[in-house]
Amino acid sequence: MEETGNVLEMRGITKNFPGVLALDNVDFRVKPGTVHALMGENGAGKSTLVKCLFGMYKMDGGKIILNGRECHFNSAADAMGAGVSMIHQELSNVPQRSVAQNIWLGREPLNRFFLIDHRKMFEDTKTLLKGLNFDFNPATRMGSLSISRQQGCEIAKAVSYNASIVVMDEPTSSLTENEVNHLFEIIKQLRSRGVAIIYISHKMEEIFQIADDVTVMRDGRVVGTFPVKDLNGDKLISLMVGRDITHRFPPVDSEIGDVCLEVKNLSAANPRSFRNISFKLRKGEILGIGGLVGAQRTELVEAIFGVRAVSSGEILVNGRSIKKIRPEEAIRAGIGLVTEDRRSSGIFPLLNVTVNTAIASLGNYKTKIGILDHKKLSSAADSQNRQLKTKTPSMTTLVQNLSGGNQQKVILSRWLMTLPEILIMDEPTRGIDVGAKYEIYTIMTELVRQGKAIIMVSSEMPELIGMSHRIMVLCAGQHTGTLDKKDAAQEAIMRLATRFS
Repeated sequence: MEETGNVLEMRGITKNFPGVLALDNVDFRVKPGTVHALMGENGAGKSTLVKCLFGMYKMDGGKIILNGRECHFNSAADAMGAGVSMIHQELSNVPQRSVAQNIWLGREPLNRFFLIDHRKMFEDTKTLLKGLNFDFNPATRMGSLSISRQQGCEIAKAVSYNASIVVMDEPTSSLTENEVNHLFEIIKQLRSRGVAIIYISHKMEEIFQIADDVTVMRDGRVVGTFPVKDLNGDKLISLMVGRDITHRFPPVDSEIGDVCLEVKNLSAANPRSFRNISFKLRKGEILGIGGLVGAQRTELVEAIFGVRAVSSGEILVNGRSIKKIRPEEAIRAGIGLVTEDRRSSGIFPLLNVTVNTAIASLGNYKTKIGILDHKKLSSAADSQNRQLKTKTPSMTTLVQNLSGGNQQKVILSRWLMTLPEILIMDEPTRGIDVGAKYEIYTIMTELVRQGKAIIMVSSEMPELIGMSHRIMVLCAGQHTGTLDKKDAAQEAIMRLATRFS
């Protein structure tokens, strides 16, 4: 048994995947009762490291010392039994089961007849949720809860293990501002009990708000570990990307042209969604759409693409009215849609990079007798990803094995292969790091310089202001105002987003 003052030491951790050295002799140490942030670009090795800790990946080298004892975890159950719990970025609940059943799945309390004691499980869940200030009913079916509330149940489940270490991988990606503040209160509770939090996030403001220490990773190696008080935003970015980024956003200096899309009095078929929305989009323009959770931004852009039904209104592309628009008609009209959630509605995880890139434009690569020209298709997909500098071991790599930023580039490549004139991008940089964000922004500015038009939905205020020529704001399904770039201060956007005047 080693006395080091650390609750966790990972020494010399190495992990290989086919064609990729994901972790290269990584050392990582965490003190009890602290929030230790793990930062780095997508593909830096953060998630791989914590998955090795949690027993999800088998290490190729190195050792884990927990509370002074060397441990070997062959599964997540081993890790949880040793006092390590993890809140995953991707939810893994059972939607048809209750909140209580999800929290105690696989470790249900038993009565003296060795049957599940449902009353005790309900009461234990009620006590657990009350202690965390969650107002869920333990009997509620998990699938009926919002994504943010399901995330809250995941947090409660992790806490229920009474772990000495809780790993949080992008825990706020699905949370509202109030829910984020609630999570931070829970983190403070855990820290006061001596629990160590390993916190992974791309949101730097969160790191400076709650972290004690920061370990920065790059290309599968540790760059260094620092007290958060010794860092600022610019220093942290420089450590993460290995270079200075003096400007967060590239200059958007395209020439604005004619109107290419006009939406007139568009209302959703769902009466609780958006209504009477009108706006115009011009060639060479990035039109930002802002608003708070529930503003119906995603519903609006999905309706323009034909994914959601509308009850009234008109959509005109280059002056031509499109009646009852459907996705295939939208694509033929030159519209592409990068969806909000690349995992659930963007990528095809079990297909390779080539197929994911070409899947929206297969019709363009058929021979005269209607057979796919695989050679031509593969060459075009490869060329498009090279233009966007997608990092992948090969084009035959499964897209699920790429980092989030590179998955996003594959989706962008997919739509660029359809030769769109209008590209709708819903939360284009969600869950990707600052370096990959800048690359996505650069691609966007190049597209509008070519005369393309972009509609960008974003929940990040600096992104809206930094990348948009104009910002259209929605509140509860209504268009409350549009701001030119020169007038787009955060306070002005928030007033429109809350109808506060």
